[in-house]
Amino acid sequence: MTRLSALLALSLSVLPGAALAQVAPKPGAMKTFGDWTVGCDNTNACMMLSLAPEDGDAPPTTLLIVRDAGGDVGFRVTVEPEDGRPRGLAVDGKRLAIGQVDYDGAPAGAIVGAMANGQTLQVLNAAGKTESTLSLKGASAALRYMDAQQGRVGTVTAAVAKGNAPASRVPPPPAPPVVTAVIPSGVAAKPTAAQLTAMRKAAQCDLEGFAGDSSPELHALGGGATLVLVPCSAGAYNITAAAFVLRSGKVAPARADVPTGFGEDGSTAGPATLVNASFDKGLLQSYAKGRGIGDCGTSQTFAWDGTRLRLTEQGEMGECRGNTGLATIWRATVRRKQVASSPRRRR
Repeated sequence: MTRLSALLALSLSVLPGAALAQVAPKPGAMKTFGDWTVGCDNTNACMMLSLAPEDGDAPPTTLLIVRDAGGDVGFRVTVEPEDGRPRGLAVDGKRLAIGQVDYDGAPAGAIVGAMANGQTLQVLNAAGKTESTLSLKGASAALRYMDAQQGRVGTVTAAVAKGNAPASRVPPPPAPPVVTAVIPSGVAAKPTAAQLTAMRKAAQCDLEGFAGDSSPELHALGGGATLVLVPCSAGAYNITAAAFVLRSGKVAPARADVPTGFGEDGSTAGPATLVNASFDKGLLQSYAKGRGIGDCGTSQTFAWDGTRLRLTEQGEMGECRGNTGLATIWRATVRRKQVASSPRRRR
């Protein structure tokens, strides 16, 4: 092991105790019911998305149903046609709404209520004629699952598991955790050729067949730190990069508080791995596609808190069945802080 590689390994093991002591986020799990899938986050907000039948082609329109936690909160229904134009909806031939993309309030409640007891949802064109259809197989079970996740079972607010208990019996949404993020400032530093070689070795990068630019991306993080995103591998639709932090001429792996990339081993011990990464306004984003058309995969957004990358949002679609939407299964509130580029000297 080279001296620089040894320093990288050492810095990985001696991160500040406060960073190691933080409770790791626990993103929610996706649940699939027939031709619908549901994801709920840590605030008990739930998203329900339509899926193409397993033995059929994907329709040109998908449906998204959202409901936040809390007794006085209703549904939001979004129609997502390929051309983005407004569409109407009908269930089993009964027209419920026409000429919109987003529905809320009473119209959204009527749509969801009909779906819970229907067989097929028709997407209507401007003339009110059926343009495409969505299967409602599993829709009732998916709505019942949302009722349970939000504590609505047995209350008047439930979509399926209805009862006589008042809306006041529904628990309020849990507060999301707060991530204190460093405001990006300063000028990004450039690693040496030897440091770059050591980073690639530490991340076990494989650049064979890499057709794109393999130069690292450099982003000033604030407090004299630079985020170094080192291209590590490339596939047909995913480019991975390993994250390091360069500060005061020294390199250390940038660790995240959750598994990153494709997360096969569930470990956070090495440098964070980002897929199709982007960095904007202090937020580092990763989107690992399950396949090229983007109808399944995982997205993650991180903020740098001065010691590690903290998860601020995670979205997921576990089914490769024609819907390019992602259900939010984790969210945090981001607060910003300014950090000086160098410590002040005492006089």
